[in-house]
Amino acid sequence: MEFSTGAALRFGWETFKKRPWFFVGAGLLILLVSFVVGVVTSSIDWLLTGSPDEPSLVGSLINTALGILITMGATAFYLDAHDNPSTVTLASLWHPQPFWKFLGASILFGLTMAVGFLLLIVPGIIFALMFLFTTFIVIDRQLGPIEAMKESNRITRGHKWQLLGLLLLLTLINILGLMALGLGLLISIPVSSLAFTYAYRTLSGTPVARDAAMVAQAE
Repeated sequence: MEFSTGAALRFGWETFKKRPWFFVGAGLLILLVSFVVGVVTSSIDWLLTGSPDEPSLVGSLINTALGILITMGATAFYLDAHDNPSTVTLASLWHPQPFWKFLGASILFGLTMAVGFLLLIVPGIIFALMFLFTTFIVIDRQLGPIEAMKESNRITRGHKWQLLGLLLLLTLINILGLMALGLGLLISIPVSSLAFTYAYRTLSGTPVARDAAMVAQAE
């Protein structure tokens, strides 16, 4: 299946429309869990430092670990939602493995971005597009950080302008969602996340379930 920005956006929207309240509910659950994590870590900081605004080592470590688990769950959820939009459940949001590989990939990706932007903005953007799907690959294929970055570089080769255009459009969509009293994010975030996942699945050439194929054909 050939990748295009328009096809990714259409897929995101058509898939969202299949179960709009389910995707809105999943987004609200992710936000709720993130809020609870923030409250818990702020309370830990307050107990250890006397101020909820002054981070502690323990609070920071717990916040990082729980934040990674939330991100892993969201990634796994949208992969499952892409492949089987009619049958995916909220259980997909719990995906704690491979935690250490995902953490290592996140750190390595962040360091690469930092080096790229220190060298000037353009190298940073190029690195970001090269390794765009690193964490998706860790969750999807259980690869280690370096192997996942190599695979991301391979599947994005020759598609960086398309991916840049997609990212800019998704950013614009979420800005518009934020401007709509923030409530628009409940629609824009799942639509953009599904579109991004479509881009990954298409470029990786991964076979998808019949459910996702039917949505794509409906375009």
